[in-house]
Amino acid sequence: MISRFEQFTLSVASLYRCIQKIERVEMAKFGLKGPHAQCLLAMHRRPEGVTSSELCTLCDKDKAAISRTVTELEREGMITRLAKNGSMYRAALKLTPRGQEAARQVDERAQFAVEKAGECLTDQERIIMYKALAMIASNLQTICAEGLEEQED
Repeated sequence: MISRFEQFTLSVASLYRCIQKIERVEMAKFGLKGPHAQCLLAMHRRPEGVTSSELCTLCDKDKAAISRTVTELEREGMITRLAKNGSMYRAALKLTPRGQEAARQVDERAQFAVEKAGECLTDQERIIMYKALAMIASNLQTICAEGLEEQED
């Protein structure tokens, strides 16, 4: 019999692989890679612009990963940097018209995928599912922050 841990981790891993595939397929249409999708969507939802530090938080990615992604998106003409007080340090990042179009298309496909994936759920089941996922994520973050070694005592 499969344990709760195995069931949970296998389900989460399967979901994540599917999400990554959707991101890869959609980003390939623009000559980009899967990890670019989250940044484009985060910036799409903040048309006033965001800093790299804010993207780290919004996308739950480390500074190096965001730096690579920003460099690639800028090179592909998807984003632009807006100097702050004449300095590029902490410059706001904004989508270009090309980036806005890519983000819009990715957003539409993501919404479609979420709708299709959850079409068997009632609104109440969906609310419960998202609440449960948020609580599990929060609890796991707490465990990770405290360290597993402390939990063994």
